[in-house]
Amino acid sequence: METPKLSVEAIEKGTVIDHIPAGRGLTILRQFKLLHYGNAVTVGFNLPSKTQGSKDIIKIKGVCLDDKAADRLALFAPEAVVNTIDNFKVVQKRHLNLPDEIAEVFRCPNTNCAGHGEPVKSRFYVKKYNGQTRLKCHYCEKTYSRDSVAEA
Repeated sequence: METPKLSVEAIEKGTVIDHIPAGRGLTILRQFKLLHYGNAVTVGFNLPSKTQGSKDIIKIKGVCLDDKAADRLALFAPEAVVNTIDNFKVVQKRHLNLPDEIAEVFRCPNTNCAGHGEPVKSRFYVKKYNGQTRLKCHYCEKTYSRDSVAEA
């Protein structure tokens, strides 16, 4: 019998973001500037998943995400799980909650909005309607699906 092999190497201390929908790993790397820490980052794309079919996974050595960053992650991967690792073991497993409000992450698609093209910080109120994440612009008060709002 052959010993099972891990697809992604274990880390001693840091963060593992697991159950990222397949194809969203690069967006999360970019949005959270995970490569800017200068620490080792391991990324797995389209890995097998029992619950999702396929998933992405990100492991960041020596970096721990706080609750605010973890919840912001819910806007990109609501089903993701953030695991804090210490001594190669999971010491905390966080399921994500959508934040009530988000600023400076997305750009309003309304070209007439004060948040579009003006030197103001974008700001959206976050709600979940019928299982979909919706963002309401603070300035123009229009509501958009998460997928129709561009990343800043």
